[in-house]
Amino acid sequence: MQDVSAADGARPIEMRRDPAAIGTVTPGPKRHMPADYSISLRQTRAADQLITTPGGERRQPMSGYEDTFTDIVDFILRCTHRIWEEKAIGYLYEHYAANARVFQDDGIVYGRERVIADTTQAIAAFPDLKLHADEIVWCGDEDTGFWTSHRLTLAGHNTGWSVWGPPTGRRIVLPVIADCYSWRNQIREEFVIYNTAGLVRQLGHDPRALARRTAIAPTAPEHAGEVERLVGQGSPEPVHEADGVEGFVRRTLHELWNWRLLDRIVASYAPGLRFHGPTDRELFGRGDYTAYVLALLAMFPDAAHRVDDLYWMGNDRDGYTVAVRWTLDGTHRGHGPYGPPTGRRVRQWGLTHLTVREGMIVEEWTYSNEFHVLQQIHAPVAPAEETAG
Repeated sequence: MQDVSAADGARPIEMRRDPAAIGTVTPGPKRHMPADYSISLRQTRAADQLITTPGGERRQPMSGYEDTFTDIVDFILRCTHRIWEEKAIGYLYEHYAANARVFQDDGIVYGRERVIADTTQAIAAFPDLKLHADEIVWCGDEDTGFWTSHRLTLAGHNTGWSVWGPPTGRRIVLPVIADCYSWRNQIREEFVIYNTAGLVRQLGHDPRALARRTAIAPTAPEHAGEVERLVGQGSPEPVHEADGVEGFVRRTLHELWNWRLLDRIVASYAPGLRFHGPTDRELFGRGDYTAYVLALLAMFPDAAHRVDDLYWMGNDRDGYTVAVRWTLDGTHRGHGPYGPPTGRRVRQWGLTHLTVREGMIVEEWTYSNEFHVLQQIHAPVAPAEETAG
């Protein structure tokens, strides 16, 4: 193909000849990934022991952090315990920056005071709440800061008022993942998924019906272009190359979700795969997982998946634990569990933990803003949209 030259000295149109030269993921800053589990919940002390018997010698350099913390896992674990279970909510002044940003299911909470207000409301709704830490994936160092992905389970009773209404007295068991960036004793950015659809269902609500009642009409009609998944009218872009477990996970997710190569499930996931998903989904095996992926792709035929962040700890001998933050954009044009097609543009985002052993994913925890997806789909039509129609 010849380049198109412009007349009269105008700048020629630049033709992209090699789509493979452009990757799907921009590499993040070079960060230290721990090559073993010496600092983790998995192979050191249990979470309850860390909480009840704190202290000891510092196990990694942590300039600017309180001397009481031995390592970054200890920092995340005990800060969370003190704020939520001991109800020292004001401790947030020490451990969240004044301009901290918290990305939640349905949007951004900006500023420490709002974080304190929301935490107070949540604890008031579940005064006996207990937080059980399952794993904390981390990377980084004292110079660049630390990235942590905290997977935990909340358990308690709804004996106080919440944003969902009066107390129900019901017990909830809720999985949560919270990704944080901290530096010198303060959390500066957080991404947290509360599995809200599972929460409202455990409280006795129907998630789809509640999403219809609580969805807010947009203030202006949405003018969204097409979801950018393909290279022009061609195929999806090749995945950005990376070595080791990072390359394996990036290639698997890109080929599965963007290329629709569902045979990657057989190639990359163990036959006895355990999957813990949004709205309390518990799946076992590759067949159930394939059906789950198919259902999402059927509802959002133009869905485009993007890895926003990825880090891990481990090695080939002991296996890897990988934390992934991702976004899935798509248009609701297919039938499925979210209801009849509405044509609404939807943004789904989530946090994932993967256990990788001998080159296969053996267990996955994936939680997303599924309730907010339902709100996006069932939001009332904006007045301007009605007028335009």
